[in-house]
Amino acid sequence: MHNEATTEIPVHLLFRDDPDPVPVPVRSAVVGIGTGGRPTSPRPHLRTPPRPVPTVDPEVRERPGRALPGVFGVLAGAAGTAGAVVSLGWAGALPQIMTEIAGLPGYEGVGPGPAQWAATAGSGVLALFGFGGLARGRTGRAWVLTLFGRYRGSVRKSGLLWVNPLLLRRRVDVRLRHWRSEPMPAVDANGVALRVVVLVVWRVKDAARATLGVEDHEEYLRECVEADLARVLSQLPADAFHTDAPTLRNAEAVGDLLTRKLAADAEPVGIEVFSAQPTRIEYAPEVAAAMQRRRIAALDAQHRDSVLTSVVDSVEDTVTRLTTRGLVELDDYERKALVKDLTVAFYTGRGE
Repeated sequence: MHNEATTEIPVHLLFRDDPDPVPVPVRSAVVGIGTGGRPTSPRPHLRTPPRPVPTVDPEVRERPGRALPGVFGVLAGAAGTAGAVVSLGWAGALPQIMTEIAGLPGYEGVGPGPAQWAATAGSGVLALFGFGGLARGRTGRAWVLTLFGRYRGSVRKSGLLWVNPLLLRRRVDVRLRHWRSEPMPAVDANGVALRVVVLVVWRVKDAARATLGVEDHEEYLRECVEADLARVLSQLPADAFHTDAPTLRNAEAVGDLLTRKLAADAEPVGIEVFSAQPTRIEYAPEVAAAMQRRRIAALDAQHRDSVLTSVVDSVEDTVTRLTTRGLVELDDYERKALVKDLTVAFYTGRGE
């Protein structure tokens, strides 16, 4: 058939119950046939604007923070404690039981004065800073240090460390981690409801951005997985029953595309995504039975088509051999009868 614009439209496409979507170029127009065979108005393809890329404060970027070996904190704390004891003894403010336990001679001191109080306060502050800054660093953990809301660096060292006790420390897990999602709802290119389980392998690459650039980096990653999964699955059908078109059953291709999109969304907040692979793609319970029947019908049709093709080839080969070797001489009627009998015999045998 031809419409007024001389566009060829196959007849079988006009009477299909479930037409496949046909990609349309961006600047082209589609001319269809309306009621009465008249062409309808052109329908331009919609162009979606590019998505904005999430950004984080450029000043928030991981850099090493200051952390000293813990022995310095222990020595400073011990020195401050000893100084405080000596200052209290100088002022004569030590309890008598402490002097008796320590075996010190009785000394009443000079009494508490400005010098004694200053020495005691300074020694106490030194002890608090020395012992209060001690921390235990663990392998696979990092501290994000802030001072009055300003980022002051990150510490990834392990062992006994001393960190300025005035700094606020936030612990971040920077180990390689994996997250297996619960079955998430999605739809394929034909709008069929699906349930998908995804396995994501990731780690925190920039502890500063993961802590200060987003409220909760783990929740942010989960939301990105759900959004990117919906974008990827909506591009292909779950099954192509009558064609060899690409489908969501190609787990490697779907996983590669999902990994690239998720890595691009998670990179601005300091998260490195190594793999995002769907481990299970299945139909939603409300459509599973109907799609299973459709799949069985498609497999049965493919089987019958392959059997019929094999039978026709066998009949053609048999008749050709009989006639070319001169074993039989057949007119049109006898040829048709022989073909019919051979077809029935071969098809019955293949069916059994």
